[in-house]
Amino acid sequence: MYDDRLFWNALGGGTKYTILIVGAVIMLLPFFWMVNASLMTAGEIQAQPPVWLPAEPQFSNYTKLLDTVPLGRQYLNSLIITCSTVVGVLFTSSLAGFAFAKYEFPGKNILFYCILATMMIPFFVTLIPVFYIIRQLGWIDSYQGIIVPGLTSAYGIFLMRQFIGTLPDELFDAARIDGASEPKIYFRIVLPLIRPALATLGTFTFIGSWNSFLWPLLVTNSRDLMTVPLGLNSLRLFAAEARNLDLLMAGTTLSVLPTLILFIFLQRYFIRGIALTGLKG
Repeated sequence: MYDDRLFWNALGGGTKYTILIVGAVIMLLPFFWMVNASLMTAGEIQAQPPVWLPAEPQFSNYTKLLDTVPLGRQYLNSLIITCSTVVGVLFTSSLAGFAFAKYEFPGKNILFYCILATMMIPFFVTLIPVFYIIRQLGWIDSYQGIIVPGLTSAYGIFLMRQFIGTLPDELFDAARIDGASEPKIYFRIVLPLIRPALATLGTFTFIGSWNSFLWPLLVTNSRDLMTVPLGLNSLRLFAAEARNLDLLMAGTTLSVLPTLILFIFLQRYFIRGIALTGLKG
């Protein structure tokens, strides 16, 4: 006997995957065109209707780009700033999250809510006070001036607190009975168990720091400290009247590679961290 439920289940599954495929194509289409545009001439990039594939790939766009802007130095600056920020955020967030999740101290909840409240304050409200402090410290046009203000994250503390809160208290009690100190518990027990959450927060932090534009623009004065977004902005100025749009597309393509590579290597932990934090937080 024919079962209508099998038909509707198959139809529902087919519809679901169709929607997912269509959504993926829509999101990936701009990246597909960007990569192809980096191999086009400026005339092909401006063509109407749009040209999706170059008539003859212009790999020389990348060599011209390296001759036009010091992209290697900008990549190095971005990597130093981004990696330092990621390490700082992971350390401060996991340490604070551990304290809020597993310790009791006066004013704990009030302090945690105050930290959460800072997430509702727009960045532009604190921009001038932070810039004034950095200038008073003499950190203008320096790595520490760019890095230090981003070493903490209210969202990171919240994420770590939620994730660490799911770990059983008996695990920490057993470690203390065995004579483990609190730093040893943090480094040997907590950090290995929260790798999915660390990967999730690290990915978000890496993307945000790598793409940061306004703060490095305000703090830096010399070309030696320019990051990749600042370099692309200077290249955009040269791309007026479509003279260097091909180089701009090549630079944009290269700027996406680090975040893409990071996600490929961390996607398993990233997806697991999102799922576990959403279900157990």
